[in-house]
Amino acid sequence: MKGTEETIAKAVEYIRNSRYLTALTGSGVSAESGIPTFRGKDGLWNRYRPEELATPEAFALDPELVWKWYAWRMEQVWAAQPNHAHYALCKLEEIGFLKALITQNVDDLHERAGSRNVIHMHGMLKVVRCVECGNSVELIEPPTVPPLPVCNCGGLLRPGVVWFGEPIPEDVLKRAFDEASFSDVMIVAGTSALVYPAAGLPLVVKRKGGAIIEINPDRTPLTEHADVSIQEKAGNALRGILNVLLS
Repeated sequence: MKGTEETIAKAVEYIRNSRYLTALTGSGVSAESGIPTFRGKDGLWNRYRPEELATPEAFALDPELVWKWYAWRMEQVWAAQPNHAHYALCKLEEIGFLKALITQNVDDLHERAGSRNVIHMHGMLKVVRCVECGNSVELIEPPTVPPLPVCNCGGLLRPGVVWFGEPIPEDVLKRAFDEASFSDVMIVAGTSALVYPAAGLPLVVKRKGGAIIEINPDRTPLTEHADVSIQEKAGNALRGILNVLLS
């Protein structure tokens, strides 16, 4: 426990002295709210093949299968509640430390916790887009499938997330990398640091002489570059950081 207290104290020191603090979150943060991760021990890609459910080709081949899976995921997200990690990051923003939050998660738990400046690199589950006219719609509740969701124009709606083989929208990518370039400290919580280009964001901070605070129960490819490595779940670590910061 002493080691954790020491690393939390060191993280707090970096945060207190930061000029521009940002955060990058991954599925490990949402997992604490009961939403399955993708690459962890019990991750979704251990049970499902990405190419069958999360590619444009899969959707073109069998849109009903893809939609059934996403409707199931949407039900999980709608039922989930923000956890200590979400609330701690919101509080860091509220008290003026955290300038921007970049997330790889497609849920809206950061927003529901109260965070305002959130960049969703991989899109959002609650937003759907027409494959014909390109119009986007925000869902109030998960769809029941069948029937397949359709746009007012008659075109088929698809989940508004970035699938394998699709580029991240240029404006979103630019915002994320701009925030990383402004940062002198970045908190990286609950991400495997395997998925690019998001995994490259902390390295931008590092190359500019900034510091990385990594929060993850497991070691990742980023750990050796981190100035502080807190090997705890995000909720525990961020709540600990906030308690010390406010004491």
